[in-house]
Amino acid sequence: MVTREDGTAGRTLVTGWFSFLDGEVTAGDVLALRRVREVLDRAGLPYDVAWRPGFRPGLLSLDDVRADGYTRLLFVCGPLAGSQVSGLHRQFSHCRRIAVGVSVIDPADPAVTGFHEVLARDAQDRPVTRDLAVRAPLGGRVPVVGVVLTDGQGEYGPLRMHTEVAGKVGGWLAGRDCAPVVLQTRLDSRDGMLCSEPEQVVSALERVDTVITDRLHGLVLALRAGVPPIVIDPVRGGAKVSAQAHACRWPALVPGEALSASVLDAWWAWCASRGREAARHRRAVPAGGPDAADELAALLASGGTRPAASAVAPRRRAPRRAAG
Repeated sequence: MVTREDGTAGRTLVTGWFSFLDGEVTAGDVLALRRVREVLDRAGLPYDVAWRPGFRPGLLSLDDVRADGYTRLLFVCGPLAGSQVSGLHRQFSHCRRIAVGVSVIDPADPAVTGFHEVLARDAQDRPVTRDLAVRAPLGGRVPVVGVVLTDGQGEYGPLRMHTEVAGKVGGWLAGRDCAPVVLQTRLDSRDGMLCSEPEQVVSALERVDTVITDRLHGLVLALRAGVPPIVIDPVRGGAKVSAQAHACRWPALVPGEALSASVLDAWWAWCASRGREAARHRRAVPAGGPDAADELAALLASGGTRPAASAVAPRRRAPRRAAG
């Protein structure tokens, strides 16, 4: 234990790239932090964690820190390089500074030499050790959400609500304990970051627990995969997304004008319970129900002229059902 000159135990400030305004917070960084916190807790050492402003609203950031309140500084995970790391040596010059679970690229870098001790995971002159994330405490499984949104469809002109819908969905997801996976129904045979065949899209959808989408084919392909979608119509007054939801008899439909956190919460709960069975039941609907190709076959068989009696009457919209 590091002590003050008067013999009393000092407080530790735990930092990392997750502390910097211009840094980033990664899953590996946070797990490495958990491993270090585990060690500090077992040792009974008091500490604080400095977070990037805004990532953990209301918690301590480097801007809030009083440097003279600490006798130790720990830097956790990531590369020891750059002016942000070097700045810690100036700000906490009076502290005992230790880096743990880090990568040392240049041993002569002031970002490295400023530490009293460097417990590296990889460095030129030291054996490689396992990353701290390997042994970090890990919680249980969380729901995986396929997010299938579009910012296109300019054909709807002033009725478009796509940007507003995406903003509300993003804000809502930020408050849920889930793993969002952004998916695209757009195919590209040259871009390896996109699917090139429909089967690839459906295979991805089969591996999530719920889908949230404002796309017609986000709805259809989720049901084909047997996964319950929360469907949002991004066109004011309703358009093809609403029409398809009614055709598939899918109740989890939200008009863009009615989109809110409480509505999403209600359908989220429904999809996690009764919605799963409903989606499995409707899995066969897109493949087994009637579609316009049936009429095309009849039209071609008749020589290309539709009989007057077979004219399609306007379909009455099914009433919307409430969540629950």
